[in-house]
Amino acid sequence: MRILYFGNNWLGYEVLRWLKEQSEEIVGLVIHPEEKRKYGAEMVKSARLDPSLVLDGSRLREPETLVAIERMRPEIGLSVLFGYILQPDLLAQFPKGCLNLHPSLLPHNRGTYPNVWSIVERTPAGATLHYLDEGVDTGEIVAQQRVPVDLADTGETLYRGLEDAALELFKHCWPDIKAGSARRCPQPDGGTYHRVRDVEKIDRIDLDRVYRARDLIDVLRARTFPPYEGAYFEEGGRRIYLRLYLADSDEVGYEKPGPLEPREG
Repeated sequence: MRILYFGNNWLGYEVLRWLKEQSEEIVGLVIHPEEKRKYGAEMVKSARLDPSLVLDGSRLREPETLVAIERMRPEIGLSVLFGYILQPDLLAQFPKGCLNLHPSLLPHNRGTYPNVWSIVERTPAGATLHYLDEGVDTGEIVAQQRVPVDLADTGETLYRGLEDAALELFKHCWPDIKAGSARRCPQPDGGTYHRVRDVEKIDRIDLDRVYRARDLIDVLRARTFPPYEGAYFEEGGRRIYLRLYLADSDEVGYEKPGPLEPREG
């Protein structure tokens, strides 16, 4: 199975590393440009490819890039937290299709920040492995894993849970994908979709607005993800950022735990 891999972030690296451990054939690697790249160096090292086979994801629409991909003769594409939309002319190069590993329970929370919106809008959370089509996170579903949203979850802890669930889901499904026996089910109707800029609508806390306590707490905990800035309020020309620390009653009185092991978002 000749794989062209599109990846970013810790999850992108972990899936690629696991595939290499299974002796899968990675014929090319597409990563974000340097200023947007996370775990890029780790993926390049893991892929062990000639530099000519490592492509810049921001240049996927250029004819030279499409020609380079065609020369790789990929059979299947795999996309994991890859931030660029794959156009139809690129998707057509994969005779066995292109899969995407998305950290939400589709059709809920297509697009960005699914961890935030599962808390703020109280939509189901989870991981989905699906085929790519011309839409954004709209393709046929292979498998899903639901992740419960705990009352003490922040945007960070839920995100880590979604990463872990997505990784295990992919490992479980890969043998069937490789054998060509994986199911393909259309997505249910409905769902939600969010762009990057949608969080700007909830990040600013208006000190003169009346909030329900539940809604305000959900925004604050959803946007608690250090070192990212998250929610804030402004007064007297100053901007103050807010982070929420949550603990169950049996944890009260214990020393506050340190931050989770960083995965660079």
